Amino acid sequence: MNAFLWVVQALLAALFLLSGSLKSTWPKDRLIASGQTGVTPFPLPLLRFAAVCELFAAAGLILPRAAGIAPVLTPIAAVGLCCVMAGAISSHCYLLRRDVAAGRGRREAVNVVATTVILGMCVLVAVGRS
Repeated sequence: MNAFLWVVQALLAALFLLSGSLKSTWPKDRLIASGQTGVTPFPLPLLRFAAVCELFAAAGLILPRAAGIAPVLTPIAAVGLCCVMAGAISSHCYLLRRDVAAGRGRREAVNVVATTVILGMCVLVAVGRS
């Protein structure tokens, strides 16, 4: 189980390191064009704040437990990412409802499912490392 949790932590850390890096450097329209459509309803300063949170959480998923210093921070980082992903699911559901009303919506349905899977991985790490 320990090795499986490490794999999940590494995948999540890589994902949030990439996402946080893009959100902290790219303009909003480029993020949307790249597939991060969930950022659409939010102002850029909030996206930059979320990016910083994602970068710190990515480090928190790996470094405390790997260094053996304050390993309690790993499940805390995972819980923080659960909050971020709950917000992302909410955003994608809002966009899905809007797109369905306009006769579109396939892309957002995939994003809701993918974001829910990522949330599940965060919950797994939070519970598994508690």
